[in-house]
Amino acid sequence: MASTYVNDLRLNEMATGDASGSWGTNTNVNLELISEKFGYGTEALSDASTATITMADGASDGFRSLFLKLTGSLSQSCTVTLAPNTVSNVWIIDNSAGDSVVLSQGTGANVTIPNGAVKVVATDGAGAGAAVFDMFTDLYLQNTVTLAGTTPTLTIGDAGTEDTKIVFDGNAQDFYIGLDDTDDDLKIGKGSTLGTTTAISIDENLNTTFADGSINVDVASHDGTNGLKLGGTLVTASAAELNYVDGVTSAIQTQMDTKATTGKAIAMAIVFG
Repeated sequence: MASTYVNDLRLNEMATGDASGSWGTNTNVNLELISEKFGYGTEALSDASTATITMADGASDGFRSLFLKLTGSLSQSCTVTLAPNTVSNVWIIDNSAGDSVVLSQGTGANVTIPNGAVKVVATDGAGAGAAVFDMFTDLYLQNTVTLAGTTPTLTIGDAGTEDTKIVFDGNAQDFYIGLDDTDDDLKIGKGSTLGTTTAISIDENLNTTFADGSINVDVASHDGTNGLKLGGTLVTASAAELNYVDGVTSAIQTQMDTKATTGKAIAMAIVFG
């Protein structure tokens, strides 16, 4: 009976009585292929819209490696079929092929990796209906996460037509900051639902709106030396001094001139009768 390779690493499964005198050699190869699974490999993609990567039976293959780097000079998105469709496995895939790749195994779910991105994916090896899964979908992280490097960048969203947000999940009260795609506004508000109970909105022209209602904007540092500036000039008046103009509905100088004219007329009437 001939050897078979129907397993998730395509190792040589020797039948009883098969490979007489070669069991040691074949077993050593299998052990090497198992260790290869925990290594680094590469696969080059031709510039085409489709490609198939097939794991070799009983032989060294970069495709078997846990960390797999896809290389090439793609000028369009490429759908890459991971074969055979009976292999259930996990890869960390670095797409350096020049354009996005869509990983597929059967008629089930696919995973897209943009050019320059890295994803952890798994296949279920379910045959014709096989699927590829993004292992970090709904990822839950706990405690501290650090972004390091010369230009640490956190990007939320993929240019799709959808809202994106960060929710601060508090004990008594939640807050959010996010992009409301309907209005194309950055919004900060209370709760976890983007666009409701908004406190501050910034539109595409950087016009900033504070929500109408019973909210206050308190410039706590305003003391005549620091605080509120208008057009780059510090407002040195205090709140009490600014409140003197409360109720004034026209130019103050005009009102003073009017009162001065009226006062002069009264004075002259008194003097001259």
